[in-house]
Amino acid sequence: MRWRGINHVEFSVLDYENSIAFYDKMFGWLGYKSFWTLDVGYRSTYYMARFPIPHSYIGFQPARSGDKLDHEARKTGIHHVALWAKGRREVDDFYSEFLTPNNVNVTEKPAEYGLYAPGYYAVFFDDPINGIHWELAHIPRIPSIGAYMRWKKAMKNEEARRPEWRGDFMKEAMRTLPPRE
Repeated sequence: MRWRGINHVEFSVLDYENSIAFYDKMFGWLGYKSFWTLDVGYRSTYYMARFPIPHSYIGFQPARSGDKLDHEARKTGIHHVALWAKGRREVDDFYSEFLTPNNVNVTEKPAEYGLYAPGYYAVFFDDPINGIHWELAHIPRIPSIGAYMRWKKAMKNEEARRPEWRGDFMKEAMRTLPPRE
């Protein structure tokens, strides 16, 4: 069974220097490390949360063409990237200590999103230079009974709104993928 998810994601960014200055501040605030900023045929900067332990990382390199992304237009491409938060307090502190003072466009303030998972708590925002849409989210390993009940209620309400769902939402949500041949 696979126990790691994405190896890495890399973005091409406008105004590389200012983009890296923004991401240095953002990832530095979140406790990430920048472990590579070298030109090896292409210029790139990488950030990792659990350096030096091999883990998912995020990279940025200069774009050769293109315009600032418009998240609201929902064009083909990446919709958003969600980063793990240590807890609700980190989400709130990130909002008040990083996003607000740096005038970062917050599209959804910190809140519990009861439909996503029990206790799911997040803030959504846009990179001011490139328009990349981000989320900082916390999902408790063991949700409180209240969070679990709010999630169940939210899912039942959604189930009632969705006649195309044929019964239990968990059965509707889970799909079997074809195995390796």
